[in-house]
Amino acid sequence: MAELVEIAAADDTRLADYRDLRDVQLRKHLEAEHGLFLAEGAKVVRRAIEGGFPVRSFLMAPRWLDGLADVLATTDAPCYVVSEALAEEVTGFHVHRGALASLVRRPLPSVADVLDGARSVVVLEEIVDHTNVGAIFRSAAALGFDAALLAPRSADPLYRRSVKVAMGAVFSLPWTRLTEWRDALPALTAAGFTTVALTLADDSAPIEEAVAGLDKVALVLGSEGHGLSARWEQAADRRAIIPMAAEIDSLNVAAASAVACYVTARR
Repeated sequence: MAELVEIAAADDTRLADYRDLRDVQLRKHLEAEHGLFLAEGAKVVRRAIEGGFPVRSFLMAPRWLDGLADVLATTDAPCYVVSEALAEEVTGFHVHRGALASLVRRPLPSVADVLDGARSVVVLEEIVDHTNVGAIFRSAAALGFDAALLAPRSADPLYRRSVKVAMGAVFSLPWTRLTEWRDALPALTAAGFTTVALTLADDSAPIEEAVAGLDKVALVLGSEGHGLSARWEQAADRRAIIPMAAEIDSLNVAAASAVACYVTARR
């Protein structure tokens, strides 16, 4: 059972994991140094625990203790109980979902392990916005995809904002980083996947046509600004587009991923 520890001072050193959550650069440094990440909200905290991540500590307002009593019973980690005003002072924002947990990162699996048994995967190249990464994970998991692969410069799926937007899907959808970025798509082709790049290239086919009849599909998504690199666009086995109306050429990458995942899942 977690030990309940009431804390009344914002500068208490035991709250270091939760300090200044709005400062992205500071958090990246802190989380990398200590091998931790944060889960926010009762549902997400519960899913992180169910996903098997070891707990460093909890931070909760009193009114959330009963609702997460079964979760607190599974660990000996401390639960720091603070007022909602103090939680806001420490974190730098209003913790309206009432509960936070600091958890230990696990070593990333190999690409081969993530792809083992998978038929549908999403591949992210330089998607740097944490909200978009979280939304893509949520869509991929909800629509039956088996895994996600991220190029080295894509945003961290375990950053607090990604985890929150994904509603915990980052804990259930297997994922890892691609170490060999330049030849990642040919390697996927060699592993039996047809790589389908979402792009506005002249030879792009409607997504329904591009994925029709395929067995194993790797859906490739590019950055929020310039889209896919020329190397990845050209290396893909097929190029696909979501047909648009009203003279709009494309969707936000998170929205596009949801449409493309839906179509691909029903191929």
